[in-house]
Amino acid sequence: MNDSFFKKIESKTGVPMEEVFALANAIQNANFNDERQVRKIVRKVGKLANKNVPQHVEDDLVNSIVKNGSSVNMGDIQKMMGN
Repeated sequence: MNDSFFKKIESKTGVPMEEVFALANAIQNANFNDERQVRKIVRKVGKLANKNVPQHVEDDLVNSIVKNGSSVNMGDIQKMMGN
């Protein structure tokens, strides 16, 4: 992909592509059975999305992801986030 494509994404989202790539790498290499690792990813996603994730929602997300291991249901996550 060319640099202008990434610049357009950065200008529309306000998120530097380095952070997106770092998050993608963390998710790709994550052990979804490790609560601490999952919690870090949930916090990072919230930060990148510029969303305040209340503690109880974070706990629900982390518990759901850890319980299901590598199976992450994006629909459930969106419901918990209130979207």
